Amino acid sequence: MIRWLIVTLLALVLINGLMPFLSRFGFGRLPGDFRFRAFGRDWYIPLATTVVLSLIASGISRLV
Repeated sequence: MIRWLIVTLLALVLINGLMPFLSRFGFGRLPGDFRFRAFGRDWYIPLATTVVLSLIASGISRLV
């Protein structure tokens, strides 16, 4: 269970870093993606984008 938590956390960090590139394709505006401003900084939690990209990666891995 800890392994999946670490993988999910790493996926969220990776997607957060790639958001400027992914926003060109419509990711980041899905229902379930949260953006808010706190402590003078913009925070982004891409839950729905993580699920969609995970499904895409799973489909690609099954084909290969």
